[in-house]
Amino acid sequence: MPGLLLIAHAPLASALKAVAEHTFPHCAVQLNVLDVTPDMSVEDVERSARSLLTSADHAEVLILTDVFGATPCNAAQRLQNAAVRVVSGVNVPMLWRSLCYVNEPLDALIVRAVQGGAAGIMLNELPVNPNSEA
Repeated sequence: MPGLLLIAHAPLASALKAVAEHTFPHCAVQLNVLDVTPDMSVEDVERSARSLLTSADHAEVLILTDVFGATPCNAAQRLQNAAVRVVSGVNVPMLWRSLCYVNEPLDALIVRAVQGGAAGIMLNELPVNPNSEA
């Protein structure tokens, strides 16, 4: 079973963990988080994330980050290999999907995470009011 690590700008990682604990308390215990503060360098984040990976002791890990190209993602990419994979653009549906399918192999979990994140993005159209002027 892959481990899950969420690396995001503070306080997003902790906030998303709180959402996970609220909705899926039995699954959220598997989620490790790292809040990246403004004073942390990529090296600091990489070191902290590496420590979390070591202490979690999973053969495979999916790292979710908030923004591609930002410090959390850049640090995570330094850790990426065949057993540690990174998906950026985390949102609540992506996190929930990852937690619900964490028992699947890593490659399948990645597909689930990306599908969950994309499916969770919806445009809520305004209702058409026939009495309003457009």
